Amino acid sequence: MTTKRRSGMLEPAQHHEEAHLRRLAVVLIAGSALVTGCSSGTNSGDDLQVADTVTAATPANSPAPSTAPSGTVVPLSQNATAIAVDPAQHTAAVAVDNPAALLLYDLTSIDAPPKTVALPGRVTNLSTTGDTVLAPVQTANALLRVTLPTGAVDKITLPGGPVAANAKGNQTLVALHDTKSVAVLNGDKTDHTITGLASADQALPVGDKAVVLDRLRTAVFDLNPTAGTLGAGLRAGDGATNAVTDNYGRVIVTDSRGGELLIFKPDTLVELQRYPAAGTPYGIAYDPTRHLAWVTLTATNQVVAYDVAGGEPVEKHRLPTVRQPNSVAVDPTTGHVYVASAQGGGIQVITP
Repeated sequence: MTTKRRSGMLEPAQHHEEAHLRRLAVVLIAGSALVTGCSSGTNSGDDLQVADTVTAATPANSPAPSTAPSGTVVPLSQNATAIAVDPAQHTAAVAVDNPAALLLYDLTSIDAPPKTVALPGRVTNLSTTGDTVLAPVQTANALLRVTLPTGAVDKITLPGGPVAANAKGNQTLVALHDTKSVAVLNGDKTDHTITGLASADQALPVGDKAVVLDRLRTAVFDLNPTAGTLGAGLRAGDGATNAVTDNYGRVIVTDSRGGELLIFKPDTLVELQRYPAAGTPYGIAYDPTRHLAWVTLTATNQVVAYDVAGGEPVEKHRLPTVRQPNSVAVDPTTGHVYVASAQGGGIQVITP
């Protein structure tokens, strides 16, 4: 079979062949770390945990910017804790602290004052589904469904400390921090509560299955939402922090401690790719139209776009950001990127 390499991109035949070889290599190298879910919080008998005392990785404390941010910056004195974009409703939702609120910006007039929706506590993760933004509030044991662009709120009481939620169809997966579990909701009703994690930080639907990110173990786990079962787990670098899915049915994870971008294939649960991303990668968003993973580097106040369509990520953009760029979102219809500062630096709007 004849294959070619061009500009870091693999031809389809080589892509499939190399992906197969990577699967074999990962199984051989990391096979000892491929285990079923375990609820232990210590290293005893837990192949995925590498120390008796574990601490989840965090973003770096960003220095004062030495370069002006790219694009434009919408002033915001409050610290932003999460951001999500709904292109259909032309809305950017930004969670802020002190006081806790959700700010809804009109993307067609981003400089206009946002609509403010009061929150019962801090929100650190936002996602969109249909015309709704999901805002889990750990301290209030609540999952808020906020209709866009009106800001109408529907509250679901959900014990266990919800910290992240993602929906597919009528099913919603909610990561519960306090009970180290994942709730599987069908509408407003909880069908299953899946345990066996050291921490539950994100649960992402992938096809008819899902992947759970466990920051304490710095691992990913397969999950079957329909059966309500937790499958095998695999180490994810030295300090996994955030994850997104792409339109190839893969999960892309930022390894903040290891300074890498990791790409996993769920169900078979193998690590397909790992790519250096120095600068403490943390926030991540995916543009399915352009196949770009946008990753914030909190140690250097930068955001980098990687083309992840080929056999390995290829850097396409590297741009300066506002200070402490902990969260990022992208509008796939326009390609515009939105970076939120966690130190009162505002909301940055980038047109790559």
